[in-house]
Amino acid sequence: MSQELAPLLLLLLSIHSALALRICSFNVRSFGESKQEDQNAMDVIVKVIKRCDIMLLMEIKDSNNRICPVLMEKLNGNSRRGIMYNYVISSRLGRNTYKEQYAFLYKEKLVSVKRSYHYHDYQDGDVDVFSREPFVVWFQSPHTAVKDFVIIPLHTTPETSVKEIDELVDVYMDIKHRWKAENFIFMGDFNAGCSYVPKKAWKNIRLRTDPRFVWLIGDQEDTTVKRSTKCAYDRIVLRGQEIVSSVVPKSNSVFDFQKAYKLTEEEVRLPSCLSMPLSKDELAWAT
Repeated sequence: MSQELAPLLLLLLSIHSALALRICSFNVRSFGESKQEDQNAMDVIVKVIKRCDIMLLMEIKDSNNRICPVLMEKLNGNSRRGIMYNYVISSRLGRNTYKEQYAFLYKEKLVSVKRSYHYHDYQDGDVDVFSREPFVVWFQSPHTAVKDFVIIPLHTTPETSVKEIDELVDVYMDIKHRWKAENFIFMGDFNAGCSYVPKKAWKNIRLRTDPRFVWLIGDQEDTTVKRSTKCAYDRIVLRGQEIVSSVVPKSNSVFDFQKAYKLTEEEVRLPSCLSMPLSKDELAWAT
């Protein structure tokens, strides 16, 4: 495999119903044309996506908008039991010439997109905080106890991660005003650990100091695969009593697909991924 892949973390949230959703977040490092043409890399990416009912993909670098259509062909081409994926994707986001996209791939039988919104990063006196503005998606799932939920993804620039994570509170307030939603999931590669967010910086992050935002990945967790690094870069944060109460106790876990698929450290890298599942038995969410 010629390009590195990022990791997948699994977190279970219980929803007291007969059906479960797996909501996942996957930073596919530098996901562009070269990785798209690497059959081995694409096979691994497809395997990981198939573990989930909703998958957030980050760091898509595809000026031709071909990656998601290609993934749809691979996911739906030999679909069993009529399971079909669809997707919604952001515009190309970033400053200057460097651009990335967020994309959500989801199983149509289980969820649908209610609304989507590119957050406008234009607050007076606080303009252009985000390197890649959140692409906010409101999902609905009639088969689960939590009937709808908003996912706010974020892939920060490491050097500005403290400010970007803090600013997610403003995103929350903006979306809540626009949509009147109650259940929120913040997830992605926050770069929220080690030197990027030192201990003394947490007091300046409203998403952390406000106890109504519930953090599900601890600061001591390792969301990387490199032996030389132990950092909790990737996070899941919840807001809303209904969704918070549906968390399966002690369900946070990492899906180490390097080990599962017998990949070398050169073939796979796990510094920026997480998953939030809604498991079939426990009705959990995966990111």
